[in-house]
Amino acid sequence: MSDTLLTILQYYGAAAATVAALIVSLDLGRRWTGWGFVLFVTSSVALVLWGFFQPESEGIGVQNVVLLVINAIGVYRYLIVKKPPHAAA
Repeated sequence: MSDTLLTILQYYGAAAATVAALIVSLDLGRRWTGWGFVLFVTSSVALVLWGFFQPESEGIGVQNVVLLVINAIGVYRYLIVKKPPHAAA
């Protein structure tokens, strides 16, 4: 994979994760939070690719495989399931 593409993946992953974290932290509602998780998913995919194609960066790749699963759960909970989870009594 070209160095230019690896650099794009690395910086896109970092920037997308930062924006996604801001969106989720603002707690603007279920829809916005769901789209924040979608952005986290794209960040994780970019960093998985970068981590496994960049020499000696497999740790970031493995970490983002796990984060990809967690973020997919967030997309499911906030965008696919229409009912919010029941509040604890």
